[in-house]
Amino acid sequence: MALPKFIVGMLFALAIVVGWSWLGGASMGTTLVRVIVCAIVIQAGYFVLVYALIATSPPTPADMARDAERKLKSSEVGEGEKLGARRSLH
Repeated sequence: MALPKFIVGMLFALAIVVGWSWLGGASMGTTLVRVIVCAIVIQAGYFVLVYALIATSPPTPADMARDAERKLKSSEVGEGEKLGARRSLH
């Protein structure tokens, strides 16, 4: 979901909370608390959604290249492999 679409949806939801509080005869303080709680719940949900999208996305070619480069630079030595001057344990 794009950020502008999220912000419009969030403002719409908060407007509904304000209207519901006003029609219910809630005080200004109660309305403010309801709006703040609603905004926090919406933000937390958006964060979880974006985190889930990132966590479940497949690796990109750049990620795979970076992982391959890290494996080449690692100090792990395979069994039977000799250490050269360029590839030492230090």
